[in-house]
Amino acid sequence: MSDANVRIPEAAKERLATIAAAEGLSLRAYLARLAETLLTPEERAERAEQARAALERWTGYAPSTTEQRELDGELDRRLAQAAAR
Repeated sequence: MSDANVRIPEAAKERLATIAAAEGLSLRAYLARLAETLLTPEERAERAEQARAALERWTGYAPSTTEQRELDGELDRRLAQAAAR
């Protein structure tokens, strides 16, 4: 496996190295593991669709596009309210 160089601020590198060391890993190993655990936007969208389909099968709940927008707006509002605290 070839390595790649990534330029990030020194403070970010030090923080990641500290987190890696606390988990008994080198920075290289930690970043490789992190990359394996994160989802791409496409993977997140696919998982969200799978979850929505499972919820619909399980409960029969299938919100319309308008209902989804309203629920998303409500969630955004509540998250903003919680972040302001």
